[in-house]
Amino acid sequence: MIVAERKCEYYQALVDKNSEYEGLFYVGVKTTGVFCRPTCPARKPKFENCEFFETAKQALLASFRPCKRCRPLSHPNHVSAVVRMLVEAIEANPEKRWKDADLQQLSIDASTARRQFKKRFGMTFVEYARARRMGIAMKQIREGDHVIEAQLAAGYESSSGFRDAFSRIMGSTPSSLENVRILKATWLDTRLGPMIAIADEEALYLLEFVDRRGLEREVERLRQRTKSAIIPGTTAPILSIEQELNQYFEGERTEFQTPIHYLGSPFQLQVWEQLRQIPAGETRSYSELASLIGNPSAFRAVARANGANQIAIVVPCHRIISANGDLTGYGGGLSRKEWLINHEKQVK
Repeated sequence: MIVAERKCEYYQALVDKNSEYEGLFYVGVKTTGVFCRPTCPARKPKFENCEFFETAKQALLASFRPCKRCRPLSHPNHVSAVVRMLVEAIEANPEKRWKDADLQQLSIDASTARRQFKKRFGMTFVEYARARRMGIAMKQIREGDHVIEAQLAAGYESSSGFRDAFSRIMGSTPSSLENVRILKATWLDTRLGPMIAIADEEALYLLEFVDRRGLEREVERLRQRTKSAIIPGTTAPILSIEQELNQYFEGERTEFQTPIHYLGSPFQLQVWEQLRQIPAGETRSYSELASLIGNPSAFRAVARANGANQIAIVVPCHRIISANGDLTGYGGGLSRKEWLINHEKQVK
């Protein structure tokens, strides 16, 4: 049963359309007979007309039917038919330069495509298609093709326009690609909302919830520190972590084997490795973690290292709480932190 205090919290999350609460609760609307997810775009009901549930099954058993707008029985980051159709169209002809007229031929409104791609991928449809073209151009250049051939293949008639667009998306000019590391980024759907995974062919570099505050700066720092180009795509570590996260949320796994490439100071690496030694279902305080690394007085530095962790869940900074047992800050939001701790206790 959901207590009254938690109901007030959930109602505020519903009003705010707070994505941090995805997967934590569902709300049944007594006046309409439907139940929704926290981020439903529909007009918000009055508090007295809401009934809160921890699972969709509970809402169904209470005779509520699923909302047709937010689709609570589908994945939290449900891919619309428009996005699916356009992604398939891009893959069928990835070198194509899309215009509004092309969208009209598919009976798709340009503003709808832009809005839905922005919501799903964090970039507009045009930006997504351009990034895909640039990925092809980058591959051609790295394989030895002339820059002008790659430029034409990417659909650019102006060399300066190609160079500027390439630099903006890839973080490098075409002529300097031999010195650039390539990282690929993929959005992963999870029980608690979408995450972004960035990796090369060998290891995972970043795993964060998409709505984490400051994520853009994190990605930019990663690109600069590794001197990398970050483009949409998948690699073996990304496929691995996607599978392991699915198993984790299903309660079938508490430890991860996907290789990780840490970017941090020796002290930060020491803290992160110690975090991974905390058993699932247990928590530690900052001072306890400082003692475990042999530096009891460094609890503030430990807290900073904990906050600098870029591999959410796998490097379990969510298992750190305050000395009095209260939850402390978490980049993915305290509601997610609480869910993760409780989930691991149940699994254990």
